[in-house]
Order: sequence, then C-alpha cells, then structure tokens
Amino acid sequence: MAIAEVTVLPVGTGSTSLSEYVAQLQRVLQTQPKIQYQLTSMSTIIEGELDDVFAAIRALHEAPFDQGVGRVSTSIKIDDRRDKVSTSEQKLRSVLEKL
Repeated sequence: MAIAEVTVLPVGTGSTSLSEYVAQLQRVLQTQPKIQYQLTSMSTIIEGELDDVFAAIRALHEAPFDQGVGRVSTSIKIDDRRDKVSTSEQKLRSVLEKL
C-alpha cells in the first residue's frame, strides 16, 4: 500500500484562485478505481497499490491540460511501505496514541 501527497498547480491561468481546478481534480479522482483519497487544504492524499496511485497521479496531472492550461507543475511525495500495511488513518492513530 502506497500513500502519496499530490499537489497540482496549473500555471498561467490568469487568476490567483485555483478552486475550480481543484474541484475538477476531485472529479477526476472519483473516476479512478482502486484508490482512496482525501482532499486537504494544501494537497490531496491518495492511497492504494503503487501502480493505481501512479495512474491516478497521471490523470490528475493531465486534467488541467484538458481544461486548456498550457503548463502544469505537479509535486509528489510517496510513502511506500512494504513490511506491513500502512494507511493514513493508521499513521495518524499511531502518533495520537503516543501523545
């Protein structure tokens, strides 16, 4: 199970507001099979098998181009743990138990 934090920034949109693009990205994620995702105020967290996560990231990166944007910058951070199953919820619970 991989956990990825993804931030997609369309460049040159003519506006400082990106919420319409973020909403479209969430619609794209709804079409992606075999993943779970969570929108945060700064990025989106995607969980699933690594190939499925990469497919979702590819779809997210392409979405602004489909909306007419000429340049997209995508930042990705991946936690790929293979010694045991790890989810965002489990990681948070582990920290909270130690508080």
